Amino acid sequence: MISIRQLSMRYGDLQALDDLNLEIGKGEFFAFLGPNAAGKTTTIKLLTGLMAPTGGCAEICGFDIQKDPLEAKRRIGYIPDVAEFYDKLTPLEFMAFIAELFEVESGKARSKTPELMEQFSLIPYAKQRIENLSHGTRQRLAIASALLHDPEVIIIDEPMVGLDPKNARVVKEELKARSEAGVTVFLSTHLLNVAQELADRVGIINHGRLIALGSVEEVMSGAKGADQQTLEEVFLELTESAEADPPIEADSEDLK
Repeated sequence: MISIRQLSMRYGDLQALDDLNLEIGKGEFFAFLGPNAAGKTTTIKLLTGLMAPTGGCAEICGFDIQKDPLEAKRRIGYIPDVAEFYDKLTPLEFMAFIAELFEVESGKARSKTPELMEQFSLIPYAKQRIENLSHGTRQRLAIASALLHDPEVIIIDEPMVGLDPKNARVVKEELKARSEAGVTVFLSTHLLNVAQELADRVGIINHGRLIALGSVEEVMSGAKGADQQTLEEVFLELTESAEADPPIEADSEDLK
């Protein structure tokens, strides 16, 4: 569902992303990990068509995000870490706007909007202007609106930012349920416990290069002294290395 081939991005002299190759299948829950400035946000902007790469390509459900952006974007639900809204709208009006943007059938929009707003505790704020909502409430609205058109691929950057434990649990359960129903989830996060809890595979990026790839167990088993290490220790060992080793690849046939 997501195919990334030799994807690269250069800002002047800075190589922000260096020949990234990655295949993520239907229904796979993939967690993308890395320190600050590793290339995670750049990758997400390239996957969603917010920027054009300086090399390589990315496909969503078989559609090149640069060559066929409308068809690719129809299939994406994108949730940034800090969402932008038309602040003078209410959540109800914003959901209606998203439904029209994605050409959601009117009957479906009328039924799904209250369901999602109830699920993400937005009913009390339905008719308030978005400019008056807290960051956590805005984040929940971003998630609800991204799910309204039932995307085939969900791309989400730091979804738990600003969420209380109750709503964080709702988000995690919903993302996992969608993945189990066949939706591909690409999650970028600094929260290693979230990746360990939810992801089928993880990828670790550093200095624009993928340095580890596989299940949590496989990534840990490929690190030095893994028997005595936690995922956090393995992550720090890999990302703090002066020179990144070649990627640790999963050999398991069921991950292909």
